[in-house]
Amino acid sequence: MRKQTKSGKFSKWAVILAVAAVTTAGCAGGPMTTREKGAGIGAVGGAAAGGLIGSAFGRPGMGAAIGAGTGLGAGALVGDYMQGQEQAEYQYNQQQIQQNQRTIEQNRQNTGRLQHTEY
Repeated sequence: MRKQTKSGKFSKWAVILAVAAVTTAGCAGGPMTTREKGAGIGAVGGAAAGGLIGSAFGRPGMGAAIGAGTGLGAGALVGDYMQGQEQAEYQYNQQQIQQNQRTIEQNRQNTGRLQHTEY
């Protein structure tokens, strides 16, 4: 029984250390993309839902693992779609800005011409 307690403590510390390492490595890379945010939210939500469903069948760990994997995939797909929408919107906004700048420049030139012809 003593070995089981030690191995239980060892595995608990190994999991804590692994989670801390992954969290530190993930945060060191700069801001997360929309795809990564979606995948993270999906994994956490899927793990929570899977854990609840799994506990109803007496296997919360397995349910959480399956839910996390499924949520990760679904979240990544949703995040990828949202990131594509953001990029399309950004490109559209850049085109509008350029068009507005051209219009402003044309109006400045027309105003300058009108001022010179009035005097």
